[in-house]
Amino acid sequence: MAGTERAAGWTDGTGRGRQGELNKLGEQGELLEQGVPGGHGDRAARRASTPSRASARDTARIAARVALPTLAGGVVIRRKQGVALATRLDADRHAVELLNELRRRYGPGPLHLRLAGRDIALPLSAEDAQRVLEETPEPFSPAAREKRDALGHFQPHGVLVSTGQDREERRAFNEDVLESGRHRHHLAPHFVRTVREEADELLLRAGPLDWDTFGAAWWRIVRRVVLGDGARDDTTLTDLLARLRGFGNWASLIPPRLTAGPRERFQRRLRAHLDRAEPGSLAEALARTAAKPGVDPAGQVPHWMFAFDAAGIAAARTLALLATHPAQEQQVHNELAIPDLTRPQLLPYTRASVMESVRLWPTTPFLLRESTRQTRWGEGTLPEGTAFLVYASYFHRDGSAPYGDRFVPEIWLDGTAQTGPELVPFSAGPGVCPGEDLVLLVTSTLVAALMERHDFRLRDPGRLRPDGPLPYTFNHFALRFSVVARH
Repeated sequence: MAGTERAAGWTDGTGRGRQGELNKLGEQGELLEQGVPGGHGDRAARRASTPSRASARDTARIAARVALPTLAGGVVIRRKQGVALATRLDADRHAVELLNELRRRYGPGPLHLRLAGRDIALPLSAEDAQRVLEETPEPFSPAAREKRDALGHFQPHGVLVSTGQDREERRAFNEDVLESGRHRHHLAPHFVRTVREEADELLLRAGPLDWDTFGAAWWRIVRRVVLGDGARDDTTLTDLLARLRGFGNWASLIPPRLTAGPRERFQRRLRAHLDRAEPGSLAEALARTAAKPGVDPAGQVPHWMFAFDAAGIAAARTLALLATHPAQEQQVHNELAIPDLTRPQLLPYTRASVMESVRLWPTTPFLLRESTRQTRWGEGTLPEGTAFLVYASYFHRDGSAPYGDRFVPEIWLDGTAQTGPELVPFSAGPGVCPGEDLVLLVTSTLVAALMERHDFRLRDPGRLRPDGPLPYTFNHFALRFSVVARH
């Protein structure tokens, strides 16, 4: 097979070799301006990124074991039955094992396949994945055809589906309102108060805490943070959004004209809240932020609410991890022993725990880009219009890393996670999530508020334990906690 010879020189004896490859390439000629290996006459480095063409049989296996479980679980909004089945099968583990096998056989260069009439490339090395993310939006655009079809049902003017000047202006607007790069948003005192109020109400409920109860409280937080207290109980708004996201799961199979009615009702309801520009909410920040004519400020908000859903899943999974890992749980309790949690606090260990939950179970399974022109990879090329799928679990669960299948928040604090490009819980490069800091503020504050005076224990911990590898797939819908007040 064509890829076998290349693979022989690029494994490190672990059967995966991605971290070993990182070290080798870091010592060699590095990358040219456009990210193409070489530049110092190092033929081996150039060959490392040369694409290989997947056989028809392997293409079918990728479709069945990588793409299908992800689609069945829901890309835009999670499907309960699909997630439950994927968890029973530990589907992500099988997907990662398949990509490991293909990497050994074809080599570390992007794996090129034709699927449903589409050119698709799967980066199999951290460097190639990094190149795709760093060279966004040109030549690797986030506004891939599949993404436009899916997200167009509820955010047709969102930054993720925008190109050219529209994308540039909308991205800048999002960064301004969300205050990207700032750990404490200027509205953080309002957000912290909101989160703590909802956490207190949640803790007053008798009986076990399940996902439905947690999720309802989370959406109250989201509506208040984004739109203000006046939207707290507007479940109709978020139900409409959920319905539109459900259409998004089917992408182009459901024509936009068939979803126009729910979309218009959602937009009317959303604009009514935004028009209030309630003090202490993102709606106020949005109203106060200058926008160029093509930005459509209101059109950016659906994505914020969509993204906050994934953040709620991450927060619940963080609670589950801490409930089953006593050493890390104690670290969080130690961090919470500070004078005033009613004010915004950085809470680095709690934040790191949230980051670690997203590393272990990425809320965005695929980071999708589409090439706007032919791109060169080592000694080969990939055509314009190729869809590049960066499969997050494949890189996050690197078996050659000591933390791969364990819960180790410390890697986000001691520099380990920053030593290589393979960990991308919030994406990376120019397309990195502009709301990362805000999401971490809200999620870490919620985890802290819940754990400050209470202990959480999972009713059915299953394979969530510190003395063994953690599962690759995790059904958050099945979560049930026992909650006991601390004395």
